[in-house]
Amino acid sequence: MQLLEKTDLPKPEEKITLYNVTWEQYDTLVSVFMDQFPGLRMTFLEGTLEIMGTSSEHERLKTIIARLLEMYAVEKRIALNGYGSTTFRKEAKQRGLEPDECYCLGELREVPDIAIEIAITSGGIDKLSVYQGLGITEVWFWQNNRFVLYHLRQEEYEKIDYSEFLPDLDLVLLSQFVNYDNQTEAVIAYRDAL
Repeated sequence: MQLLEKTDLPKPEEKITLYNVTWEQYDTLVSVFMDQFPGLRMTFLEGTLEIMGTSSEHERLKTIIARLLEMYAVEKRIALNGYGSTTFRKEAKQRGLEPDECYCLGELREVPDIAIEIAITSGGIDKLSVYQGLGITEVWFWQNNRFVLYHLRQEEYEKIDYSEFLPDLDLVLLSQFVNYDNQTEAVIAYRDAL
């Protein structure tokens, strides 16, 4: 039985939600679609699968935030290593997704320390619940032109004011450079501000 055809894929920032999806079906869909459609995001939580197509604005935001954060790491000589939007899955917890960007402090490990999500649309699967099951310590949401951060403590996320991995990172300052028209100019201006 075919769950989804290529013609059924969502348009940018549109979400399709499927229910009663088995882990095997989810795993197959990831294998079939993720390499062919890099702008596709699949979020799986205990049998519910949400598929979203990303817009050019979504991709622009994730790219500029990554470039700014990476410039910060270079300037501060912090070992920050990225996975990009790799799919992370944990069958035992029935969870899987692709962060928009994610990083480990120091060497790459099985799961990143920090995941970044661009939240242009609302609703759908609770991503914090998915991240919790994957064991990702810090999740940053970019929404309404600001960062909202959560840190995993004893199986639950707590909202925090600054990154505990990067405590000296001024997210208000970084936010000022996200909406520049020219990304290179934004990175240079941010570097100069540091």
